[in-house]
Amino acid sequence: MTDAPLRLPRHRLRVDALTDTMILGPGEARHLHVLRLNAGDTVRVFDGRGAEALAEIAELNEVRAVLNLGDAIEGAAETPWPLTVAVALLKADKLSDVVRAATELGAAQIQLLVTARADVREIGDQKLVRLNRVAQEAAKQSRRAVVPPVLAPVPLARFQPGGLTLVAQPGSAVRVSDVVTWDAPVTIITGPEGGLTDAEVQTLVQGGAHAVTLGPRILRAETAPVALLGAIAALGL
Repeated sequence: MTDAPLRLPRHRLRVDALTDTMILGPGEARHLHVLRLNAGDTVRVFDGRGAEALAEIAELNEVRAVLNLGDAIEGAAETPWPLTVAVALLKADKLSDVVRAATELGAAQIQLLVTARADVREIGDQKLVRLNRVAQEAAKQSRRAVVPPVLAPVPLARFQPGGLTLVAQPGSAVRVSDVVTWDAPVTIITGPEGGLTDAEVQTLVQGGAHAVTLGPRILRAETAPVALLGAIAALGL
């Protein structure tokens, strides 16, 4: 006979740090009330940097919640090495869609890029805050203990990728599985509608990047990073 698998609490909360006693403000207290939780119930807490644990609600009222730290939860679903997503600025809510999917697929951070053909040249501070909120909600939903930061845009020429670098390039003969071995951090780079220019791709390849194919079809700018991430993440699981 084997032991029954441990049933973890369904509800998860983001906290600043995992400490013996965690005090949450009115917003989080209201959220716990909405979930119909009470003192004595157990939830999962995570700090957004990879640590996750059980916590018991010791006190809950309209203005605060007090949680007592319990056992650590091991085995967070992360890729073997950090995965950076560098994506060109896109219009409307397309970036939100990319951030959400990138978080679900294991990105460790998301770097916004200004490229030659970028639809947008800059974004405001509030937009960046909203994108980081999207990442936090996606991490909570996908049961990750890491919330990838969404970093302010930088020109592609100033971006310094780390580890193995892949750039999406239609027509390339190189496949993701040909180059990803998960023995170093991975960075992926995708362009805007219209793609990166030949000069941009050439500069990246001369710097050590691998131009890889995403198949015979031309993908939209918001689809390309998701397709590339999915192919890479599958190799790391």
